[in-house]
Amino acid sequence: MKTTIYMVRHAKSPFVFGQERTRGLSEEGLLDAKKIAERFMDIRVDAIVSSPYTRAIQTVKFLAESKGLTIIEYEDLRERPIKGLDYRISEEELLKAIEQSFEDKDYCLPGGESTNVAQARAIPIIESLLKEYEGKEIVVGTHGNIMTIIMNYYEDEYGYDFWRSTSMPDVYRVTFNNGELEEIKRFW
Repeated sequence: MKTTIYMVRHAKSPFVFGQERTRGLSEEGLLDAKKIAERFMDIRVDAIVSSPYTRAIQTVKFLAESKGLTIIEYEDLRERPIKGLDYRISEEELLKAIEQSFEDKDYCLPGGESTNVAQARAIPIIESLLKEYEGKEIVVGTHGNIMTIIMNYYEDEYGYDFWRSTSMPDVYRVTFNNGELEEIKRFW
């Protein structure tokens, strides 16, 4: 039986240091969130779940409203911290650390979370959704890094280069057949 998960990477959100959990979408991001709702107009959606971060919730909010669904938040779908708040590095060093974290899944910067640790918390949620909504269509409001980490669990080719290629927002249709990955295809 086929089950589809639409991974919806959040729309544009201005970076505000220390407000990882609460920063919302920009005006452009809100317009894109409305476009996402339009994109799903003729598509059945049985459930909408999300990271608890404001930008992820706001990205699927118009879709939830248009479908008459409540967004179910899962703490374990939050974005992966690459480093601790008190660990200052340049953007170049940050990108190198992200790349290394996909090559060595146990690697992380001080205060950060490795790919293996992030998968250990997020994959049980995905597996639970696949069982609970078997044969249905699920939308997941998510973030670029954790989305890539989840997809990487099922297909190793999804790593740093894929993450760098994604946009804000972005949508991927991930199809499972009897719990086994069948296909990942860009939907946006």
